[in-house]
Amino acid sequence: MAAAGREEPPLGLEAVAEEAAAAAAASAGFRLTAVRREPAVRLQHGASGLEPLAWSEDHRVSVSTARSIAVLEQLSDVHSGGQDMVIHRTAVPAPGAACMLKVGPKKEVAECKEKFASSVDPTVSQTFMLDRVFNPEGKSLTPMRGFKYSSWSPLGCDANGRCLLAALTMDNRLTIHANLNRLQWVQLVDLTELYGERLFEASYKLCKADTPCGELGDFPEFQRRHSMQTPVRMEWSGICTTQQVKHNNECRDVGSVLLAVLFENGNIAVWQFQLPFLGKESITSCNTIESGISSPSVLSWWEYEHNNRKMSGLIVGSAYGPVKIIPVNLKAVKGYFTLRQPVVLWQEMDQLPVHSIKCIPLYHPYQKCSCSLVVAARGPYVFWCLLLISKAGLNVHNSHVTGLHSLPIVSMTADKQNGTVYTCSSDGKVRQLIPIFTDVALKFEHQLIKLSEVFGSVRTHGIAVSPCGAYLAVITTEGMANGLHPVNKNYQVQFVTLKTFEEAAAQLLESSVQNLFRQVDLTDLVRWKILKDKHIPQFLQEALDKKIESCGSTYFWRFKLFLLRILYQSMQKAPSEVTWRPSHEDAKILISDSPGMGSTEDDQEEGTSKQASKQSLGDTGKGVDIDDNAEDSLHQSSDTGGREPMVEKLLEIQAQIEAVEMHLTREHMKRVLGEVYLHTWITENTSIPTRGVCDFLMSDDGYDDRTARVLIGHILKKMNKQTFPEHCSLCKEILPFTDRKQAVCSNGHIWLRCFLTYQSCQSLVYRRCLLHDSIARHPTPEDPEWIKRLLQGPCTFCDSPVF
Repeated sequence: MAAAGREEPPLGLEAVAEEAAAAAAASAGFRLTAVRREPAVRLQHGASGLEPLAWSEDHRVSVSTARSIAVLEQLSDVHSGGQDMVIHRTAVPAPGAACMLKVGPKKEVAECKEKFASSVDPTVSQTFMLDRVFNPEGKSLTPMRGFKYSSWSPLGCDANGRCLLAALTMDNRLTIHANLNRLQWVQLVDLTELYGERLFEASYKLCKADTPCGELGDFPEFQRRHSMQTPVRMEWSGICTTQQVKHNNECRDVGSVLLAVLFENGNIAVWQFQLPFLGKESITSCNTIESGISSPSVLSWWEYEHNNRKMSGLIVGSAYGPVKIIPVNLKAVKGYFTLRQPVVLWQEMDQLPVHSIKCIPLYHPYQKCSCSLVVAARGPYVFWCLLLISKAGLNVHNSHVTGLHSLPIVSMTADKQNGTVYTCSSDGKVRQLIPIFTDVALKFEHQLIKLSEVFGSVRTHGIAVSPCGAYLAVITTEGMANGLHPVNKNYQVQFVTLKTFEEAAAQLLESSVQNLFRQVDLTDLVRWKILKDKHIPQFLQEALDKKIESCGSTYFWRFKLFLLRILYQSMQKAPSEVTWRPSHEDAKILISDSPGMGSTEDDQEEGTSKQASKQSLGDTGKGVDIDDNAEDSLHQSSDTGGREPMVEKLLEIQAQIEAVEMHLTREHMKRVLGEVYLHTWITENTSIPTRGVCDFLMSDDGYDDRTARVLIGHILKKMNKQTFPEHCSLCKEILPFTDRKQAVCSNGHIWLRCFLTYQSCQSLVYRRCLLHDSIARHPTPEDPEWIKRLLQGPCTFCDSPVF
């Protein structure tokens, strides 16, 4: 157990036994049972770099490998009856050409390389030939392929409102990628190239007052120019607000995000990007800070909020041991302040390299204020530092947690919701550290998670915790068997649970986020439980009904819809065969139906029933086809007389699903009509079928919502008896608004409706929800800003983004 402060643990066998017994008794309340979660994802190439695993806020796991970054996206699929975790896999390939840092004109650089390679001074020639920064292509050496590090931005940074991926290759190329169409990653910008051009234009001086730099032909100058643009780590800040001046001198708030890049010489480049980040044109500024730390190894943002004042800085660790916070002056960033001078968190040059740093915002229950917990992996130890601001200034408490691992820590991750820290060593042992506040500072309760009891004998190479703390992802290879190392290494990403179903359900009910998509790891635990037990626990149903009655938030209605859909899937009959595999019986049926072949009515009925039994029931509930598929599955299951209770149960669940979907649709229609009323003039026509939406809401006599009726009355008065109907683009007939999912003209042309604006999508290209719940049209240049904002919204049924 860790000691708070700088006190040394007592020595002696009796003291050690007493301490172990006390730690076991104290940690009994924090007992964690890790359960394996299928499937295990096998990697095509070995893991590479430091901290090869990272989990984004939008539930994508990036794995740095020797040839690419494997991206595993976790989905809580409501249309699948399988109990395994649903994972969508993509990859960011490594560049084919080696990255050459820009240190001068190409011709001069080539001459200098030839000069250094043939130098008679071995300290010059051997240093040059063996340094892979100077020679990334390798020649006789092995090529520098693969990725060194990857980092996810906060949620809401790309064009779809999701996370960006910053990737650093082994040959020091730093790029930013976005997944805009789910199937392909697109490189948006090469920051290494841009930073090299900036340095070249500034003659490799950080400011004009610097002394003139030497000649490129001098080997120390050649080294300096490479060192000042060789990235070591990069980290994203939180989303902040900047003010932008318009043409009419008005100011408007614009979202922006910062990317800090730590270089080999200790400098830090802080890039500022305007959101959404689209590419080079979204770069606002780039400022370089001198940290003064020699041999830097790791970087992290320190973001602190005190009395509605936000402070920011950069925590930098060294390979020699020291850790300190560097002030960052955020110009034009609204509401941000900075430190006056650097803050040293650990100053001893004890040769324990800082491997990883995590900063966790917490609330101090005794001091009644917010605080920051900084944890850093240093060898086999965990260094921690508690920062809080009081009337006396910035208070710093620090110490080390010892006795965690017998080998150096290879990976560390943290759950930022409750401050729990997880560390692992290469021998397959993971430690969970739970911070507990005391009157002065804090202490840690920790317990051991033996992955060998979950996966068997394994070696671990990296860990990452999911955004809501439900799962732990682990990169593993085979461990020793009978004292022998394995002949081949098979790298896998495996998952273990860190929460129980009851904890996940309680967290979903009390969530302040109120967004199912941002809590996919929790909903996946709930989905797993319902699919196994084939029922929704009574306590969850009652708690959810109370929430709906008390506050009526649409979030709880969406949660209820999610539970009903999973319950419906759990009661479906599993397909007997793989649905995509061709069947030979279908061909026999077609031959028997062909002319000239004698067949009785019984044979035809038998063939028809065989063909119907091949249909899968797993697609029920998808998009607009839920009703038809559900009816087919019900007729199919009702062939057996003993299954009539199951048919009635499925019909009941299906009716509940339809009722919840209709409630959510009406609530969103009221929101759309509210936007129409606020942003339109009298008798103004918009792309939204306003009159159709109003008539649809008023068509149900059982729907009595006073708010909706008052709003519709005001809108109809503003429309002044105008109807502005939609017309079919093929035959110019009127499209009546009789269905929330589709529009059908009198000639039978069918158009699907956009679920965000309820306009008929009369084009071949449209967007679709991540879980294929609904479709939405693309915004057009003619759309006003308020319609574009509506089209940026998530799915009204599952909170998923739209592609």
